[in-house]
Amino acid sequence: MDVPFWIWAVTIAAIVGMLVFDFVGHVRTPHAPSLKEAATWSAVYVGIAVVFGLLVLWFGGATPGSEYFAGYITEKSLSVDNLFVFVLIMASFGVPRIAQQKVLLFGITFALVLRTIFILVGAAAIENFSWVFWIFGGILIYTAWVQARSGGHNGDEAYEENAVLRLVRRVVPTTEEHHDDKMTVKLQGKRYITPLAIALIAIGTADIIFAVDSIPAIFGLTQDTYLVFAANAFSLLGLRQLFFLIDGLLDRLVYLAYGLAVILAFIGAKLVIHAMHTNELSWLNGGEHITAIPEIPTWLSLVVILVTLLVTTVASLRHDRKVRERRRARDAAAAPADPSAVAAPAAPATAREAVEDDGARAGDDPDAERVGPVAGR
Repeated sequence: MDVPFWIWAVTIAAIVGMLVFDFVGHVRTPHAPSLKEAATWSAVYVGIAVVFGLLVLWFGGATPGSEYFAGYITEKSLSVDNLFVFVLIMASFGVPRIAQQKVLLFGITFALVLRTIFILVGAAAIENFSWVFWIFGGILIYTAWVQARSGGHNGDEAYEENAVLRLVRRVVPTTEEHHDDKMTVKLQGKRYITPLAIALIAIGTADIIFAVDSIPAIFGLTQDTYLVFAANAFSLLGLRQLFFLIDGLLDRLVYLAYGLAVILAFIGAKLVIHAMHTNELSWLNGGEHITAIPEIPTWLSLVVILVTLLVTTVASLRHDRKVRERRRARDAAAAPADPSAVAAPAAPATAREAVEDDGARAGDDPDAERVGPVAGR
């Protein structure tokens, strides 16, 4: 799809404008968003992404439109999986709930800049070296295998600091405690960074790893640089609100990792098939194209992605419902025969519920600070 420069300029200006609005309208004044606020703004950002896709469909045609929607849905799904890591980071660094919005927005902005660079590099590589499709396909298939083997995330996970964070801690003076929502603070005439800044660096460095499967995945659905950029940008916008909206559901999506593994493996296979059709490697088939297997059409990719996510979500929620029913039945069977006896409270099913229980017990203390959600399935 041939996109004129002015459309690029308008799109980038709109995205920057939404980020600025997000900061001024929501993050500048620290607060923990309510469920209603998170749901409303999540719907707004999804609505904007859908309207953009309809405009692509209207002016660009069915193929670019379906490529955008397939890319957007895939990137959004991968972003939801990334939220598990964000949850771990927030909990590990004890980020106060009222400050989590700020860390997320700054992290998302950094991710958008970083992915734009990766997209431009990837587009240039594809333009000049057709064998890049072999590499992208291999990365996705390997990532799918790792994803399926790991089974996703569990409540016993703890975030481990990477080499970048350890280097920052050694080089830059860091406080042990938070100072409201400040990234840096001056103590006794010396400037320190706070755990909030460390959490932001952790999210930023984590997104470098996320981009390794995210960028090849979107290029497996469309090689149009504009659509790749737009799908990535719109999937990241609203991720902050989505974090607060579905943090209670993350524990229940027990099969999400397997669903994403299927999607990544499918796109990886699609890339390998495309690499065969554009083969120019002299040592493979004499440098001739390999067309024995037909290329996978975009409409089929979109159907596979949607069906996989639907099955994954329904299966996860059914599994969660059965687990909760068994737990209630077990608690009822273990109830004491003497009605005057007080039963001990049931153990929380997940680390998140444990945090919520602690928060409820601390309700009498107005100064008690609630730490963000803890990941677990």
